[in-house]
Amino acid sequence: MNRLLAKRMAAGIILLILAAMFTLYACRQYVLHRIADRRIAEMEQRFQLKVGYESLKLEGCNVVCLRGLSVIPENRDTIVTLKHLDIRLDLWKMLTGNIQIKEVNMDYLHINLQKDSTVANYDFLFRSSGKASETSAEASEANYAQRAHRILNWIYERIPDNGSITKLLLTERHDSHTVQFRLPELNIKDNRFETLLHVTEDSLNRQSWNITGLLSPSERNLHVKIHSTQDCPVKLPYLQRRFNTDIRFDTLTCSLTEIPDGRNQTSVKGLAELSGLNLFQPAISPDTIQLDKGALEYRLNISANAVELDSTSCIKFNQLTFHPYIRLENTHSKSDKPLGNWHFTAQINEPWFPAQQLFGSLPQGLFDSLYGLKTEGELSYHGLLDVDFNLLDSLKLESELKKRNFRIVHMGQATLCKMNDEFEYTAYEDGVPVRNFPVGPSWEHFTPLDSISPLLQMAVMQSEDGAFFYHNGFLIDAMREAIIKDLEVRKFARGGSTISMQLVKNVFLNRKKNIARKIEEALIVWLIENQRLSTKERMFEVYMNIIEWGPLVYGAREASEFYFNKRPSQLTAEEAIYMASIIPKPKRFKSSFDENGQLRESLEGYYRLIAHKLAQKGLISESKAESIRPVIHVTGPAKAYLSTDTLNISNR
Repeated sequence: MNRLLAKRMAAGIILLILAAMFTLYACRQYVLHRIADRRIAEMEQRFQLKVGYESLKLEGCNVVCLRGLSVIPENRDTIVTLKHLDIRLDLWKMLTGNIQIKEVNMDYLHINLQKDSTVANYDFLFRSSGKASETSAEASEANYAQRAHRILNWIYERIPDNGSITKLLLTERHDSHTVQFRLPELNIKDNRFETLLHVTEDSLNRQSWNITGLLSPSERNLHVKIHSTQDCPVKLPYLQRRFNTDIRFDTLTCSLTEIPDGRNQTSVKGLAELSGLNLFQPAISPDTIQLDKGALEYRLNISANAVELDSTSCIKFNQLTFHPYIRLENTHSKSDKPLGNWHFTAQINEPWFPAQQLFGSLPQGLFDSLYGLKTEGELSYHGLLDVDFNLLDSLKLESELKKRNFRIVHMGQATLCKMNDEFEYTAYEDGVPVRNFPVGPSWEHFTPLDSISPLLQMAVMQSEDGAFFYHNGFLIDAMREAIIKDLEVRKFARGGSTISMQLVKNVFLNRKKNIARKIEEALIVWLIENQRLSTKERMFEVYMNIIEWGPLVYGAREASEFYFNKRPSQLTAEEAIYMASIIPKPKRFKSSFDENGQLRESLEGYYRLIAHKLAQKGLISESKAESIRPVIHVTGPAKAYLSTDTLNISNR
């Protein structure tokens, strides 16, 4: 009896389920429209849009058919137009509440982005949602691993296994400039696709790119390859106009695979490969950078509060291979500093490798002075930068390039030992040459080191680089202090440069400030100092004869005459200390004087410091050091500059 009752109850439940499914199927169009209309109404209210469509229906149980979609921002041009879209969903996942696209067929999708002056038809994308934003505490507790996993899931679930997309057009117009991407047809079969993408910029630059790839949700894998179908390389549009950047390449290959990890961590690995790169960006280099081949084989680990590039990652740069480690961690600190809740670590440890792998990999256009340099022997490198933005004083900086059986076989484009003999020096202002003169006996203002007052030599050295004769070109502690200061004021306020670095910057490189120049400067300093290409005495002699000491005033002799009508051997301690004080700001030497033409009292601390260092070196007595004050008498041509300023001030 109980068995019969159970059978009847089971049959009743099945009938109820079938009835519910039949009812749901019969009402599917109504349900679809209710859901769609509610979502559209939310979007229209949230973003001030007008969203319309000609028809929307559900064919069978899992094929959504949309016709004639348009999206029009309020008082703006239409941003989206879609003629035809059919989406087949995974039925079983749909029944469990998950949306996964199995197949898509789309025809004529036009995305139109327009901006006139400061008004754009896409600015609604950047409006606040109207919901309460996350508090800083909620944001700091964000689980990055979960976020990354959700984003990847969203992407994979919307990648169809099969489908066809035809007549896709993306237009970006800003005032009179236009970039257009046109995709005639893209076919997806078993997760693989291949298509042509036609790119036009301002009706002048027309390109055709071949794009192939594999998008596999089941294997959590993405793979894309881009190359030009023409003889010319791929040129990325928009960047020249917007960022003054020109990027061209022959082939770009990217892949990404998500790795299962049961430790509350999301990991992805992949490969990014680039060949035939030509890059122009003035902030990096004033010349076009050429890279034959580069690759990044990476593993990215994303935990609850940190993102790190694993040290198993590998960067290949022409012949050079190295393994960086980078970690950015949210420490959840309640700091009032702009970046106080972040901790950044970057580290490279490369054991012994052939030296020519480094110098033979320097791309043309990036390190012109070193291009063509040939070396033998081996190098190893250790570098570390560790910054807790809430405790900047704890910053760690380490950098050491070691050599073994190293020697230079061929100098390349620049003769790094040219300072040993007389050479032609070019002075620059804002990257433009303003003056040429020989550094040697043929120049009437050249002054040998033994003809320069020891007071001036020591004042300059103690002011600029007291350990010049004892270090190998770099002072890590000075660099560390400079980085801390720059981070505190959030701009480049201090450089931490040694005399060797200043000398290389002036003699071998142009004065344009960019990333490439700083790296090239460091390499040249290392080569000169470690290979003893010039003696310290000769380097200091060149430095004292070329540094700027006023408006177009170069070298110790010109400076001594400009300020005091004296030779460099005749300077007093007070005069020597003054000349050392203006090396960092030669163009603004007048700022050291008040309206009466006297040195400002604010220089007294500097004078006292340098005077005591002169006494420690035995150049003056302690009693003399105690008596020194910022008092000088300008008697040279510089006096006219000060008199003009004093006259202007008194007439105000």
